[in-house]
Amino acid sequence: MATPFIPVVIVVGVIVLLSVFFHFVPFFLWLSAKVSGVQISLIQLFLMRIRNVPPGIIVPSLIEAHKAGLGNITRDNLEAHYMTGGHVQRVVHALVSASKANIDLSFEKATAIDLAGRDVFEAVQTSVNPKVIDTPPVAAVAKNGIQLIAKARVTVRANIHQLVGGAGEDTILARVGEGIVSSIGSAESHEQVLENPDSISKLVLRKGLDAGTAYEILSIDIADIDVGKNIGATLQMDQANADKNIAQAKAEERRAMAVATEQEMKARAQEARAEVIQAEAEVPKALAQALREGHMGFMDYYRLENLKGDTAMRDNISRINPKDFFDKK
Repeated sequence: MATPFIPVVIVVGVIVLLSVFFHFVPFFLWLSAKVSGVQISLIQLFLMRIRNVPPGIIVPSLIEAHKAGLGNITRDNLEAHYMTGGHVQRVVHALVSASKANIDLSFEKATAIDLAGRDVFEAVQTSVNPKVIDTPPVAAVAKNGIQLIAKARVTVRANIHQLVGGAGEDTILARVGEGIVSSIGSAESHEQVLENPDSISKLVLRKGLDAGTAYEILSIDIADIDVGKNIGATLQMDQANADKNIAQAKAEERRAMAVATEQEMKARAQEARAEVIQAEAEVPKALAQALREGHMGFMDYYRLENLKGDTAMRDNISRINPKDFFDKK
């Protein structure tokens, strides 16, 4: 019974050893590299495993670079870039594409772009095949107060030499939007803009909006222009309403002051009447005092009363309306 057990153990051990060997020494990758003309040894592949560098990424990238004629790319370069957190395959793809398109892109520049967080392969593709960016609707007001809503399409090409530190698409869109607003705002009327929409793109292109960005603006095309609100009329109506409210407030202030002045005059008149009544109340006392002291005789008092009666009669006659008198007749 023990005899058949020994070959099984040997077979299992051989399988385990072969699995460990092919894990640490990727023989088939080495064979593929040899067939492709890439010089790399099994020891180097084994040391890659020790350094936690996947040979399955480095070796195919070396083969791709060798087949594309990029002899300046070495295994040490790719390993160093991978260990710094870069995307090795993306960088090699970008270098191959740049080489085929006659774009001057060195390995150092490509790795710097990749480590900066940009997709260097997409940048090379955009440099070869420019892409179109649609701007959001941009609202601006012409000098005659009419609002225009414009949409533009910006054709850009990646600027390889400014990808590191250059501004992105958001900056391009913001600058183009600002240029559209400035162009429409400087127009005398909205009809002038509607007749010549290309004047907007020409004016915006002359401003050099791609300075300091990672892209080169090739063209700016106005895709659509819609007429919006009459902002000038709305502002004039708001101003008229504001002026009306101010005038009403001032009129109310003057009315309140007039009412206050009237009340003050009434109060003063009442005070004056009170003083007159008080003074009239002192007259009988003064007459009685004059009679007692002999400063005034009875005939003087009698003539004074007659004078008062005549005065009251004349006052009543002056208040009679002649029209009422003749109507009674």
